[in-house]
Amino acid sequence: MDYFIFQQINNLAGQWASLDALGIFFAQYLAYLLVGLAILIFWGKRRTILQAFMAVVLARFGIVELIRLFWLRPRPFVENNVSLLLEHNGASFPSGHAAFFFALSFIVYQYNKKAGIGFFVASFFISIARVFVGIHWPSDILAGALVGIFSGWLAMRIWWAKR
Repeated sequence: MDYFIFQQINNLAGQWASLDALGIFFAQYLAYLLVGLAILIFWGKRRTILQAFMAVVLARFGIVELIRLFWLRPRPFVENNVSLLLEHNGASFPSGHAAFFFALSFIVYQYNKKAGIGFFVASFFISIARVFVGIHWPSDILAGALVGIFSGWLAMRIWWAKR
């Protein structure tokens, strides 16, 4: 099923130059806009920025890296060759980008529902674009999104427990 969904999305690459450019933009550059927008939304709210920072660090550099210690899954563009896997930025599962941006989206949603929905939509586009360009499998994205949402929820729980 993972391979089938990957093929359906990834086979669209290379068909239209404008779609390829959009996919590359979403996969690589939209992330910077989201982080900047989150800073603007929470400008002057240092505690909220710290809470979002805690959530994304827990997701991307905590849980994702812990899972990757035990589950070394190659990226779609890398053959089942461990030396190639290590040369191409490591393991694919779960998606660190999905974990990071879904954690950020969760925190934004807790404080601003309308902006949070926009962040979730943008996180979805970032994630799907990473399948489109061949960097991740769909299950990597799903797992990353779940890690991110869980990390956002956990950061909220920890933050409110401190108060």
